Amino acid sequence: MRKPVRRRQAGRATPKPRPVTPAPPEERVSPGDVRLVRGKGGPETGGGPGGEAWAIFNKTSRAGRMYINWIDEPPIGPHASIQIYLNRQSQGRGIGSIAYRLASEESQYDTIYAHMRKSNEASKRAAAAAGYEDVTPPDQSQCLMRWVRQR
Repeated sequence: MRKPVRRRQAGRATPKPRPVTPAPPEERVSPGDVRLVRGKGGPETGGGPGGEAWAIFNKTSRAGRMYINWIDEPPIGPHASIQIYLNRQSQGRGIGSIAYRLASEESQYDTIYAHMRKSNEASKRAAAAAGYEDVTPPDQSQCLMRWVRQR
């Protein structure tokens, strides 16, 4: 007898990520330990027209990756959009806020937007610590944060 196929419930396209518990203060990293190494990126991960890509390192170990794509999406229109992905063991240690700041400062863009789930408190805190401000319109389903280069 064949086992029935389990189907994902309609209503949420992707599963909600597990919450990240912040690391104790002694496990948090110092800004000098985090560095970005510029890379090529793929067509939709910073390698396309106007895109930028980096590997994130904590001392000598790889902590994740991040990239900026030039996209044209409402409600903003054409804009630079930043994405960050940290390895599970690198989450909750302060690496994200340092990486957001470094990539934004190293980027060619003077204004960068970060799109994230409204429930993603860790990413919102990391972006805010790097100088991003919440500019989410009331009717928007995702959180939208903006960074502007200070002259």
